[in-house]
Amino acid sequence: MNSAQKSMTMALFAVTIFSSAFLLFLVQPLISKHILPWFGGSAAVWATCMVFFQVVLLAGYAYSDWITRHLKPLYQVTLHVSLLAVSLVFLPIIPDPAWKPSGTEDPALLILVLLVSTIGLPYFLISTTGPLIQAWVTRTLIGTHVYRFFALSNLASLLALVSYPFLIEPRTSLHLQAYAWSDVYALFALLCTASAFYFFRHARVLTAEASALSHKHESGWKPRLRDYLSWLGLSATGSWLLIAITNHITQNIAAIPFLWLLPLTIYLLTFVLCFESDRWYVRSRFLMPTAAFIITCAYGLQGGIGYNVKTAIPLYAVGLFFFCMFSHGELAQMRPAPRYLTRFYLMISLGGALGGIMVGLVAPRVLPAYYELGIGFIIIALLALSLFRERKLLPAGAACIALLCGYFLFAQISDDLKDARKMERSFYGTLLILDKNYDNPADNIRELHHGSVNHGGQYLAPDRRFEPTTYYGPTAGIGLAIAHTRSQDKKVGVIGLGAGTLAVYGQPGDIYRFYEINPQVIELARSEFTFISDSKARIEIVQGDARLSLEKEKPQRFDVLAVDAFSGDSVPIHLITREAVAIYLRHMNPDGIIAFHVTNTFLSLAPVVQKIAADQGLQSVLIHDEAKNSPLRKTDWVLIAKDKRALQPGPIREATSSIKPLFGLATWTDDFNNLFDVLK
Repeated sequence: MNSAQKSMTMALFAVTIFSSAFLLFLVQPLISKHILPWFGGSAAVWATCMVFFQVVLLAGYAYSDWITRHLKPLYQVTLHVSLLAVSLVFLPIIPDPAWKPSGTEDPALLILVLLVSTIGLPYFLISTTGPLIQAWVTRTLIGTHVYRFFALSNLASLLALVSYPFLIEPRTSLHLQAYAWSDVYALFALLCTASAFYFFRHARVLTAEASALSHKHESGWKPRLRDYLSWLGLSATGSWLLIAITNHITQNIAAIPFLWLLPLTIYLLTFVLCFESDRWYVRSRFLMPTAAFIITCAYGLQGGIGYNVKTAIPLYAVGLFFFCMFSHGELAQMRPAPRYLTRFYLMISLGGALGGIMVGLVAPRVLPAYYELGIGFIIIALLALSLFRERKLLPAGAACIALLCGYFLFAQISDDLKDARKMERSFYGTLLILDKNYDNPADNIRELHHGSVNHGGQYLAPDRRFEPTTYYGPTAGIGLAIAHTRSQDKKVGVIGLGAGTLAVYGQPGDIYRFYEINPQVIELARSEFTFISDSKARIEIVQGDARLSLEKEKPQRFDVLAVDAFSGDSVPIHLITREAVAIYLRHMNPDGIIAFHVTNTFLSLAPVVQKIAADQGLQSVLIHDEAKNSPLRKTDWVLIAKDKRALQPGPIREATSSIKPLFGLATWTDDFNNLFDVLK
């Protein structure tokens, strides 16, 4: 084969691997955004999707390992091309609305089944491409540095990850994205088929001598059980720390939009660096800073620098870089000769899946709070102890770090148990009940926290128990809306229960109907707070996603509907689209008011609501309440109504503020919406 032919063949294999990896990471946010609204917009939806992606990736790597070790080239090509042809039946990759939950299912299980039925086979086949094509390269292009294809694959994944929120999502609708992805997948299937036929025509037996041409220093050893376990442990540790640090900085520190991109970008970047060349990871340069960051990050989980947004995000982001450089750098240095390539990738994938399952699925069911990060620091120290047990001082240092991290974890749990009245965790996140005591006992208050967000509080003094708190004061938008609709037999709907604070406004003859997706929130609102039990109104609570519930219900004829489910970056976008507002309107009295709670540090949601209202011919006003000389919080509520007169009472008119328009903002719909457009 001359150099031109070799270059063309290399280009074919490279483009096939690049396109598969790009599609692999592009479909993850695409399909997750499709189904996120169906499950309440919870961050746990993304975590569950990640577990699915990792498990299917593992299945793809296992398939590649099996067929390359047990099937002749003819049978490899026949099987793979046949599966590629069958996978085209799944296109376009648009989830069937029949999979929408009714509210009683296990959401994690339903998400996994939904993903299998929607993208199962296409995702499986693009998962196989990296190791399978690289195995074919070793049999056709002897002497190629095949592990650079793994770096290329991770580079493509990184580009897909970054391009989606900044280039693709702001410019195209979900349906167009799904159809475009499907078209590119069909092109990929053709490229993969061409690669398969080239392999069939030019495949040679990969002897040990031929393998040595590619990686001379790797060809003299055969992987042992210890090597397989090391590959597994290093991969699992990187995956574990990726998800655990993502949970910590997005749930415990700050619910900042797109913050989840930072750790995943770092994770992929370290794969690119470590497998592109051995020059990027030099053990002697990384061990000391990695150890220092393990200790500092573990200490930070007790409070202080580990929870201050200005210090914690840089600390854990840089720490993750060193943790992953250590894990992936050691992996790269332990890579075997190409004839063991598929088994090596299989163990990497298995480790990634195990780390993801433990943090994404097991931890929420067995740990009452986000303790998996502290456990992860102990694991990485013990892993170092195992890897370097034959060195003189390194094992002792690793053991000391593991013990120190264990102490910090114990201190973190002890502090939580001391400060928290109750801790609960589920698919939807961690809930804390905190009693805060002040010099004046009358100011003592019990609060409900979901991660870093306060979801309501109640004064403990008997004479103040029925006093509205936090975002729900009488001068806030929702307080004004309730006060200036009809005075008797009022019906109020509330999306988002929290502590149940709005029940304080209920009067005899009123009905307050709450919609809440998290059953633990319902239990805590009833057992830890008395707003619901003490309310003079009749209280109704509907468990499940509010929009799905309202779609199924007959018109409720609400006088006020409070949409109060937005916090940080966990914005259930399906509750703030044109289609959602149309559903709300079906449940409103002609002179009713829909109140959107848009208080947000990072997002300008008021223009979004105003744009939707104008699109539907509705009236809208912004009520900004400074809550001066009051323990209440500053709030922003946007009130919308069919009848302009509903927004004309004096107190509402006097509290109205102008909404600053956002240039180029499009009306949010189920098919097109973008948080990037409304970042402050």
